[in-house]
Amino acid sequence: MSTKYKIINVVGARPNFMKIAPIMEAMRKEPSFEPLLTHTGQHYDEEMSKLFFQQLEIPKPDIDLEVGSASHAQQTAEIMRRFEPVLLEHKPRLVVVVGDVNSTIACTLVATKLHIKVAHVEAGLRSFDRSMPEEINRLLTDAISDYLFITEGSAHQNLVREGIPEHKIHFVGNVMIDTLLKNSRQAATSPILQQLGLDNGQDYAVLTLHRPGNVDFKDTLERILTAIHEVARRLPVIFPVHPRTKKQIQQFGLEYMLSPAATNPPPAACPPGIYYVNPLGYLDFLRLTSKAKLVLTDSGGLQEETTVLGIPCITLRENTERPVTVSRGTNVIVGTDRERIIAESQKALSGRAKKGQIPEKWDGLAADRIVQVLKQGIA
Repeated sequence: MSTKYKIINVVGARPNFMKIAPIMEAMRKEPSFEPLLTHTGQHYDEEMSKLFFQQLEIPKPDIDLEVGSASHAQQTAEIMRRFEPVLLEHKPRLVVVVGDVNSTIACTLVATKLHIKVAHVEAGLRSFDRSMPEEINRLLTDAISDYLFITEGSAHQNLVREGIPEHKIHFVGNVMIDTLLKNSRQAATSPILQQLGLDNGQDYAVLTLHRPGNVDFKDTLERILTAIHEVARRLPVIFPVHPRTKKQIQQFGLEYMLSPAATNPPPAACPPGIYYVNPLGYLDFLRLTSKAKLVLTDSGGLQEETTVLGIPCITLRENTERPVTVSRGTNVIVGTDRERIIAESQKALSGRAKKGQIPEKWDGLAADRIVQVLKQGIA
């Protein structure tokens, strides 16, 4: 009778779903693995979570910690408190964490102190900005993980510089891109463009904003929206509004800068302006971004997706932990400077955006490579 190795995979926030989906799928194909899924509930919107799980064919979580929102310290502590009994009960051979959210570091700490090996997917990425909580989570998780799965060459350099032994580092590619490539055909059937009146071939841009540094300060948020307003004089800008961002826009009295997207019935054509819509499911959002003329964002994952899609991306941050999207991809870093945002947007809309290339191993096979490394390592 062959040995089965129990592996607990952890998700906590929506960006984790796209990363864990291909890993769970690859593990279910491996006879020697018994993968379990733990959802910490760090960010939990029941309808949106259910939609993502259905669309990405992620199995229902075996364990749901239902932690909910709180301060960083409270949330991290509560995840640790609730995750420890899970490990004591199931006694897994390995814990897999993804990304850089509070769930990532919290579950890594618990597993490590119980002498259970940890694999960190998307390791080694650095913005070198320690004011970002995600940067702290990345640094600490990588320092104590046993398997570090990286997406690009800069991650390898960062880890070696930090003293991580070479044998722990594995260049496997990008699981986010596994999910994008698998779902691109299905996303093409999404009706989102018809619903927004954008199915007539007209140009449009997509905006996302959620980083605390951008949305928690009125001057910064107003400066960004003022710049986007100038871009929106030329074409419609579709803005799926993150709940945190919506709250701040209302608190700062900036609603006057946005218009709700008309969806029922859709207009014959969507005129220029900034149009807010509620957060979208994965397939709708992939369809929306894949046909955009331009994407403006502070999201790390979207920098990667636009690079693969070949869509010009303007990043509204002073740095990025994904430099390959700049050196090889379609990404340009502009910070929150109004004139730079407008200038780079006009450049892209005039057809003068740089032409990117798809980075090495961003080919849809990252999860398979991860499973092969783990199979050899934990047997």
